[in-house]
Amino acid sequence: MGQVNVRVNGYNHTIGCKDGEEDHVRDLIAQIEDKVRHIRAMGGQFSESRMLLHVALLFADEASDLRIELARLRAGGAAGAAIPPPAEPDPRLAERLARIASRIEGIAQNLERP
Repeated sequence: MGQVNVRVNGYNHTIGCKDGEEDHVRDLIAQIEDKVRHIRAMGGQFSESRMLLHVALLFADEASDLRIELARLRAGGAAGAAIPPPAEPDPRLAERLARIASRIEGIAQNLERP
């Protein structure tokens, strides 16, 4: 079993993986760290768990967009129709995600109260 020592948001972690997958894990960690830098650039101070929650939201949003795009491509390909170009990215994405994250933080704070 392989292990990779990585650093995310200033914290060291040891990640277990199958032998030979170490480089893949490093690539995934690089993507996560890129999202951390993106969120930090938006400003604000976050705990480790909240930072990783925001990272997860960014990846979930991207995955959702990809699923929609894949479904659109499959539907267009099955019907033989021409596939229109993808829509431009929403420039207000960071703002929307910040509002969603703020709501999630409020819910989390309410759950943490005794």
